[in-house]
Amino acid sequence: MYSHETQIRVRYGETDAMGVVYYGIYPLYYETGRTEMMRHLGFTYRKMEEAGIVMPVISMECRYRKPARYDDLLTVRTIVRNMPGTRIVFDYEIYNEQKELVNEGSTTLVFIDRDKGKPVRIPGFLVSVLEPLFG
Repeated sequence: MYSHETQIRVRYGETDAMGVVYYGIYPLYYETGRTEMMRHLGFTYRKMEEAGIVMPVISMECRYRKPARYDDLLTVRTIVRNMPGTRIVFDYEIYNEQKELVNEGSTTLVFIDRDKGKPVRIPGFLVSVLEPLFG
């Protein structure tokens, strides 16, 4: 298992008329979490795309536990529990400043050869980064 944390400050435009984070914003927080996790590990979506691999989201779950509000500083914990094959699953836990769980979810992405439009195994350069984390 590998996890990474990043922080996001809730912007006014991300809230609804009730003053809480709009439900449709959480997938953007998930994307920020996984993008920053990958960057922390030394690779980026850009590097994947340059290698001819794209990673579309094929499923997403989202569970709302408590409201987050404007100007809250949220911690997005992104977790990869298993070594990927042709798919990679990211789990997310989002906490407020009081360390209360406000949201949790997951996304499943698949590695696709951009030119062929077909699923492929995890690229070798990514295996070399992740394999030591999973023993």
